Amino acid sequence: VQLVESGGGLVQPGGSLRLSCAASGFPFSSYAMSWYRQAPGKERELVAAIGSAGIRTKYADSVKGRFTISRDSAKNTVYLQMNSLKPEDTAVYHCYTDVWIGGSPYDYWGQGTQVTVSS
Repeated sequence: VQLVESGGGLVQPGGSLRLSCAASGFPFSSYAMSWYRQAPGKERELVAAIGSAGIRTKYADSVKGRFTISRDSAKNTVYLQMNSLKPEDTAVYHCYTDVWIGGSPYDYWGQGTQVTVSS
């Protein structure tokens, strides 16, 4: 299982970024996917999650109305569209899934992509 994030960078407040997470090594369309973030000195928090069919979604209150999670099963990729970015959105963003192997769940994380919101 491999999760590879991209799309992070430096953006001014009010700007937008789209993060991508390319997945491989497991049946992507069968698993829910999530984005987490961790800011310096803070605990990792769930930002958004999407069900395997791409219909059900969940967002942290702090990003509702600004961020949109989506997935493309043809590309085995999950996206996080981030609009109206704020300085408090600055963090390392990680892609996550848990995959069942041999009757047990295993957690998989990407290496993360840095998002910095600053003027």
